[in-house]
Amino acid sequence: MENDHNGLPATSRSRRIGMRLFLIYVLLYAGFMGIVLFRPEALSWRPLGGVNLAIAYGMGLIVAAFVLAVLYMVACRGDGQDG
Repeated sequence: MENDHNGLPATSRSRRIGMRLFLIYVLLYAGFMGIVLFRPEALSWRPLGGVNLAIAYGMGLIVAAFVLAVLYMVACRGDGQDG
């Protein structure tokens, strides 16, 4: 099994990176849910011209998921490969 620069198995490194990125996404999503639960009137605010906060935040969550997935892919490139 391939080891990373710390001597840990590459799968352990990938798992650690994945969990950290997942935690970032959970915090972003928890922020959205916090607004929905405690300040629902704020969702009608239009910070981006005609787009309200609910749509902007929702689209931001989708973009964040994509960006975090790309970060994971780049960070774990080469993990588990023979060479």
